Amino acid sequence: MDIIRRRAYARAGLLGNPSDGYHGKTISAIVKNFWAEVVLYEWRDVEIVLAEDDRARFRSVQDLARDVKLHGYYGGIRLVKATIKRFVEFCTAQGMALHGRNFSIRYGTSIPRQVGMAGSSAIITATLRCLMDFYEVSIPIEAQPSLVMSVEQEELRIAVGLQDRVVQVFEGLVYMDFAKSQERRVAGLPCYRYERLPLECLPPLYLAYHDTLSEPTEVFHNDIRGRFDRGEEKVVRSMERFARIAEDGRAALLARDAAKVGALMNENFDLRRSIYNLPAWQVQMIETARACGASAKFAGSGGAIVGVYRDEAMFEMLCERLQAIGSRVVKPQIE
Repeated sequence: MDIIRRRAYARAGLLGNPSDGYHGKTISAIVKNFWAEVVLYEWRDVEIVLAEDDRARFRSVQDLARDVKLHGYYGGIRLVKATIKRFVEFCTAQGMALHGRNFSIRYGTSIPRQVGMAGSSAIITATLRCLMDFYEVSIPIEAQPSLVMSVEQEELRIAVGLQDRVVQVFEGLVYMDFAKSQERRVAGLPCYRYERLPLECLPPLYLAYHDTLSEPTEVFHNDIRGRFDRGEEKVVRSMERFARIAEDGRAALLARDAAKVGALMNENFDLRRSIYNLPAWQVQMIETARACGASAKFAGSGGAIVGVYRDEAMFEMLCERLQAIGSRVVKPQIE
């Protein structure tokens, strides 16, 4: 029996987020310390095997309440089901014939939940990779991020942007320009400018996350979309500045200007803080890291932070002080 096993990795938004959902620009890097893995093999029926996050049995009502607070109301099975449905519809629309064999599919993930490290889109991306292999279907790489996003936006009604899906498909370090002038269609899906940047451009990065306090992405993105669509000047101007931060960051990375990259990261968070109401524990992570001399911003929607550190002494200080407030610190693996 041929077993197909595919992974997709966590990511850290370095600059420009959250402007990806507002025709902005972003820079993001893959984080191979954490991944979602999907396993698929031929089977008599189409079977989706439940994972731990899909459990429906609890020791007590208090255990159920804790589980929902940490993981939300849904596990990954809805992501796998929605991906299969969307894949079939896409192939049908593109005139791609699918063979009649069935499969069993299961997923697992090591990505910390609901701390803004793109765990949901990683499950979808890994599932899509398995399906493409099983059915021997080739989907242009530029179109894959939009297909992944359509699973969340159109099937599951989750407010998301393209940034996570682009870097999880392309991997490495990616600069993205989502300006309307960059839009084109590939395989019927909207695509934009995606540019891989050389990894040697990156200064030393740390990543810290808090895995006992979390907030679903759906909650974090609350009313920013509504405020933007209503033309609230502060939000509109902020999204424009986020995009310029990413553009300036691309130039700073290519120039190997670590100090400039760190300063732009700090500005990115400060700007975000000016338009969002942020939980105190998330702000504490930022302030603790900055007190060590490092730069700090959200890696995504909150709960994980990323920044530039100067040397090993500073990294050790980051580990000590962030661990003291319940956060884990790693050096992101991007290769």
